[in-house]
Amino acid sequence: MATGRGIAPRPLEYRDLDPSVRLRESHAFRRLSRHRRPEWRRPVAIPDFQSLMLPVLELAADGKEHALAEAREILAQRFGLTDVDRAELLPSGRQRRFDNRVAWAKVHLAQAGLLSSRRRAYFEITQRGRDVLSERPQRVDINLLERFEEFRQFRGVGRKAPGDQAPQARDASGAAETPEEMLEQAHESIRAELAQELLERVKAGTPQFFENLVLELLLKMGYGRNRAEAGRAIGRSGDEGIDGIISEDRLGLETIYIQAKRWEGTVGRPEIQKFVGALHGKKARKGVFLTTGTFSADARDYVSHVDSRVVLIDGNELAGYMIDHDLGVTPRTTYAIKRVDSDYFVDE
Repeated sequence: MATGRGIAPRPLEYRDLDPSVRLRESHAFRRLSRHRRPEWRRPVAIPDFQSLMLPVLELAADGKEHALAEAREILAQRFGLTDVDRAELLPSGRQRRFDNRVAWAKVHLAQAGLLSSRRRAYFEITQRGRDVLSERPQRVDINLLERFEEFRQFRGVGRKAPGDQAPQARDASGAAETPEEMLEQAHESIRAELAQELLERVKAGTPQFFENLVLELLLKMGYGRNRAEAGRAIGRSGDEGIDGIISEDRLGLETIYIQAKRWEGTVGRPEIQKFVGALHGKKARKGVFLTTGTFSADARDYVSHVDSRVVLIDGNELAGYMIDHDLGVTPRTTYAIKRVDSDYFVDE
């Protein structure tokens, strides 16, 4: 569909319309909707931080001081993000992904001298920012910002020795993740490799070693009143499919029954049924089944429909708990991520 001037209209989505004008625009929207291409119906993705740079700069073009919180609201509406999109967290679970990307878009623009900030979490455009907008760029990204010396210094380009390559993790135009996202992805990769190595070590150990490992892990997770009680609880093989009993809390008010299997393959539904049957025989309500292998989908589906509360912990989850509770691992390197202490700079 084209206009009289031969220019294709901008794709229109109903959520793009302000509520006050939706009724007025509804007829035009329905006409355009009949001509929408299939790709316009794709789910909205959170834009990467480089795609947010130009919208942030355009927002500041009015010369006023803007808050990051205000920018997030305006940009979320502009990109049609839902509440679910905006609630998506980074792997650490400590910050929203969209908020993180808006903040880093602002940081990069400020480091290039296109924005200035007189107080934390606020920004305004500079003359350099106005000059860039006057060029009517289709996109503002790292490649464009690297024309400015301050930004090259920020990224470390100006500190390289003669003949050295600039420290680039990837082509700047293709970098979709913020520095924090890349750091967390690197952490997740290192953690996955460590978990795999831990699991291999556990599988190579003796049955007695595995029993002791389960004992120590449960203690570190806060189960069992003391080591002596936990030591008696683990290792009761052959007791109707139950390997051990341990207190859920320090007072011993609730009891958890344990099955620990050092298996290489997949634990299926029949094994879980035996364990649940043993729980019923003891009139128990809670059980934990740990294995160095995996559980079949049928086994996991089964425990979701039984009366007893049964938790399945496979090899990967077991290794993850070991890492989280510092069992069998030791810190190698620690990186501290710091921020400016705003209170320090407030005059008394």
